[in-house]
Amino acid sequence: MAIQWFPGHMTSAKKKAAETLAVADVVVEVVDARLPAASSNPMIHELRAFRQRPFLKLLNKADLADPAATKAWLDYFNAQPNTKAVAISCKKAGEVARVPSLCQQLAPHRDSALKPLRLMIMGIPNVGKSTLLNALAKKKVAKVGDEPAVTKSQQRIDISPRLTLYDTPGMMWPKIGHPEDGLMLAASHAIGVNAYIDEEVATWLAGSLLAQYPALLAARYGLKPDGMDAPGVLETVAKKRGCLIKGRGGELDLEKAAGILLTDYRSGTLGRISLETPASRAARPAAEAFAPPPGDVADAG
Repeated sequence: MAIQWFPGHMTSAKKKAAETLAVADVVVEVVDARLPAASSNPMIHELRAFRQRPFLKLLNKADLADPAATKAWLDYFNAQPNTKAVAISCKKAGEVARVPSLCQQLAPHRDSALKPLRLMIMGIPNVGKSTLLNALAKKKVAKVGDEPAVTKSQQRIDISPRLTLYDTPGMMWPKIGHPEDGLMLAASHAIGVNAYIDEEVATWLAGSLLAQYPALLAARYGLKPDGMDAPGVLETVAKKRGCLIKGRGGELDLEKAAGILLTDYRSGTLGRISLETPASRAARPAAEAFAPPPGDVADAG
């Protein structure tokens, strides 16, 4: 199943972002720590490279991710030039408070009221940008919701005479190049629900969890992973949770079971899970590498 999702407002958001980046000092990209590469918009990297801006990559929702995988990702990103990566939970004020000083280190020449530090906050939908902004501003300046694409327009937020933030809408890119990226994004609720079918995404997720985190499935649903396949996981969840279709003689409601599995993963109820690592990413065939479509950032200049 190839999942694609690019709402119309994102085209104008991309153009506006390219314009604003010209006056920003540091790009702050918020990604989902459970899928740091799949949740990283290649257009952001192209725009940033065009303007040669330093980069702070925030691996948000780190409290939901596998700590070992997160460490591997931090090592990977911090080895890249002009880049700083940290793991964070944007719901924790103490962790968010570190962000301005981390950005200051990347742009030490911007440190006064005459030369305020200007940060551009970017990322795909539903990774926690609005939560980050509200925590930095210490008041509600951005709408927060558990649905992708809540923010649809850009805004400027003056935190102090020495710090200005530019909030951009969550932006996807026109074509998700690898089917598994689309599945990871859908499972993690970064894509609108009209773009996928819960049961198909949950079946993929069940297979991934069987391969990487069978003990968590066993602990949550009381199933025996050995010899079980992905559809079997959904069937077991349906049986354990009493998911039946009314008037169908006890037929299992697999769509409802899929919703339960997805919710348990998204909320962290299943445990700390990462859907990819630098090693798993590197193991992909070269033809399936994560890359933007040709011409993706033609408006950057």
